[in-house]
Amino acid sequence: MLARVQKWLQTTPKTLRVAVLIAYDILAVALAEFLALWTRFEFSIGQITPQFGQNALKYFLINGAVTVAIFAFMKLYNSLWEYASVQEMMNVLVACMLAAGSQSIGMHMLLWSMPRSYYILYFFFLLGLICMSRFFYRGARILRNSYARGKNAESIPTMVIGAGDTACMLIKDMQNNPLVRNQVVCVIDANPHKVGRSILGAPVVGDDGKIIWAAQRYGVKEIFIAIPNLPAARKKNIIEICRDSGCRVKLLPSMAQILNDEVSVSQFREVEIEDLLGREPVKIQMDEIMEYLADQTVLVTGGGGSIGSELCRQIAAHGPKQLIILDIYENTTYDLQLQLQHDYPDLDLVVLIASVRNTHRMNSVFAKYHPDIVFHAAAHKHVPLMESNPNEAIKNNVFGTLNVARAAGENKAKRMVLISTDKAVNPTNIMGASKRICEMIIQGIQKDYPDTNYVAVRFGNVLGSNGSVVPLFKKQIAEGGPVTVTDKNIIRYFMTIPEAVSLVLQAGAYARGGEIFVLDMGEPVKIDDMARNLIRLSGYEPDVDIPIVYTGLRPGEKMYEECLRKEEGLQKTANDLIFIGKPIEIDKEKFFEELTELKIQAYEDGADIRKAVKNIVPSYVGIGDEAVK
Repeated sequence: MLARVQKWLQTTPKTLRVAVLIAYDILAVALAEFLALWTRFEFSIGQITPQFGQNALKYFLINGAVTVAIFAFMKLYNSLWEYASVQEMMNVLVACMLAAGSQSIGMHMLLWSMPRSYYILYFFFLLGLICMSRFFYRGARILRNSYARGKNAESIPTMVIGAGDTACMLIKDMQNNPLVRNQVVCVIDANPHKVGRSILGAPVVGDDGKIIWAAQRYGVKEIFIAIPNLPAARKKNIIEICRDSGCRVKLLPSMAQILNDEVSVSQFREVEIEDLLGREPVKIQMDEIMEYLADQTVLVTGGGGSIGSELCRQIAAHGPKQLIILDIYENTTYDLQLQLQHDYPDLDLVVLIASVRNTHRMNSVFAKYHPDIVFHAAAHKHVPLMESNPNEAIKNNVFGTLNVARAAGENKAKRMVLISTDKAVNPTNIMGASKRICEMIIQGIQKDYPDTNYVAVRFGNVLGSNGSVVPLFKKQIAEGGPVTVTDKNIIRYFMTIPEAVSLVLQAGAYARGGEIFVLDMGEPVKIDDMARNLIRLSGYEPDVDIPIVYTGLRPGEKMYEECLRKEEGLQKTANDLIFIGKPIEIDKEKFFEELTELKIQAYEDGADIRKAVKNIVPSYVGIGDEAVK
């Protein structure tokens, strides 16, 4: 029956549905008048005074017309009643009060007397009849969905953390949406005054300490964290507790969706590993970034990569005069171009496909566009692959950087910012050593081009970047395992891509020439813990549902990364998360002579490339590579 009504509502034109509703309301007016008199005269039709009955009958047409007009004014014919809520209930209440009040005034003006209690009774009967018509479909729909979920063996017992407005909207969406199989069986909230009560039928059973107990007691399979503006430390604590429950955990992604009343099951996302970092989002000085990026021509090399593309997105938001994206790989670059054109239709965007290894191409690009600011993110970064292809790493990373740096200086760019890595500190792999040479290029070339401020920004791993460990773990979990970890004790520093890029932009504002900026990456994370957390947050048990296999350190891989050489020291900046490493003095003439030899080795695909790198970077010792020692 309800399904037929639903189909009729979906397929019938709005005008016909409104007409049916108006006809019902007129009948409701007549029935409310009769019920009010019948009740007033002790439920006996024979005892109703004929005069009162005649007065009610004479005023019926006026009463019906005025009531329909009031209901139309209160938008009772425009609402989607299958989603009716408190606001619609208030509209019905006010509309019925106005209708009953207008009837009382109208009949007194016409001197048609009625019992005083009649108007009160009429209001309540009219309210009941109108509510029944408006809320019957929604109530029946909720009952049908609840019954269907109760019978459905595949319904998902669900816990909601938070008993506020956000949780209320979420639970309501679960109850109203027949496609959602989640059935809320319990709610967690830290407010002791809410414990023991219920929210839309779901009991509030306790605070965070009851999560594990409640998950077992109610057979919970999924947990929704529905607390907006949740502090990072508490979010981490809640997620870690939920992780041990064996349930899938989901989070509300943004406060903006709450403000737009978009809280629904589909808006929640899976918990990401960055939710377990436990620190507040990085704060940057927007004014400083705006000051040096606004109305400038900005070039981003490697603009289609993980870091480069995020740089482009954030730069585009700061009002550059022109943004130039340069990359050798066209697929991701094309996707970025479409995104920026959509998000920033007024942006002067130039997209170039080119290799930083091509000296002539770099010179011609700089001569044509004369960029004011250069962010150099183009690089080969995959450690094991570069161990197998050391000459390519040197050609691209070292001499690509040299090409860009010289072109920037020759064309008087104001700033060049090199994206470096913590692997450049005491490098044990060719990728890290190549990046250390890039830093030395930035320091050595500064004196040749005093009009350009050259700086490097050094940070650790970024979560979710191309080729990083997190996407690999997620793919392995989705395939049922095993999840591969190189070593049980290996640790890394992590930061999200937007965090790292925002700090790179801030460091660019501090550039005075020759500095190596070091980003505070927070506390180190054990890769083994990260893998186990991701498995648990996906609803599985490590080593039971998803096995973990230890494969051993890969070529050139360290057990831990360092962010700063001991000789460099630290100097604070205005941002507590950005430091300046004191540059190590280098013999500039000797350095560039060694670069010449390195270039010969690289472009001749020499077998002694690692020895040539060792001559330039004495701290470089390849793991297991006797030729370098």
